[in-house]
Amino acid sequence: MTKSDDLKPLRKKKQKTNYSWIITVTIMAFIISFSFSFISESVLMNANAVTGIILVLVFILIGILFDIIGVSVTSAEEKPFHSMSARKVKGSDVAVSLVKNAEKVSSFCCDVVGDICGIISGSAGAVVAVSISQKFNYDLIITTLVVTAIIASLTIGGKAIGKGIAINKGNFILYELAKIISFVYKGKK
Repeated sequence: MTKSDDLKPLRKKKQKTNYSWIITVTIMAFIISFSFSFISESVLMNANAVTGIILVLVFILIGILFDIIGVSVTSAEEKPFHSMSARKVKGSDVAVSLVKNAEKVSSFCCDVVGDICGIISGSAGAVVAVSISQKFNYDLIITTLVVTAIIASLTIGGKAIGKGIAINKGNFILYELAKIISFVYKGKK
């Protein structure tokens, strides 16, 4: 047996590239990025440092929340939701659908929304750093470095904590999300 023979059972069938998903996610990324940037620029245009800091924190929290959702969907088990769906439990059909599309849901939540929030919080942080520097007469370079480091550490630390929670409570988080989606799209029944 050669080394390549050992790997044959591990090889999966090549999947076709889903170009429609790539185009869809690219368009969604553009729209979300444009919208978040517009909100950020509109708020920061004449805002003080406190408002800027609050906006940056909101974007960091949105990024962490969507990262938790993305990881929860990929770590959740499908079987309990099938059982709940058979009993007509509200939201269980949405949960099954989310788990079956975990790759796309995770990509959207973690890569699209999470990355956009990271970029927007960084650019908003630059505006906040300039505002703080001017208001308190601090050195701009030092202020920018400190603000950037704080944003990065809050984002990375928050996502690390969130991932642990998402892996341990994946089914619970997915079910709560599925109930919200079911309520929004199907209304009360």
